[in-house]
Amino acid sequence: MARETIRPDWASKTFAGVVFGTPLALALAGIFAWVGPGGIGAPQKSQFVMWSIAPVWMAVLSTVWLFKSGRRALLVLGLADVAAFALLAAVRHVGGAP
Repeated sequence: MARETIRPDWASKTFAGVVFGTPLALALAGIFAWVGPGGIGAPQKSQFVMWSIAPVWMAVLSTVWLFKSGRRALLVLGLADVAAFALLAAVRHVGGAP
């Protein structure tokens, strides 16, 4: 059985990391804001959540080149975005967001 190699689809992988990694980082930060210690109203939590977006986005962007192809990176990160925003909506609904 032939092993698949990681293809150097630099443009599509970078596109996936930038375009789909940013909303993923935002959604994950939002989830932490709602379910993290103290809930959404914890004092000084907004600063931590704001500053956590960049490292999460950089982690996604730096691992995007480990996907086998750019198409797979787009698909996986797109599905991760949908799942993260669905979870954020569910958390906000349960938490009583306006």
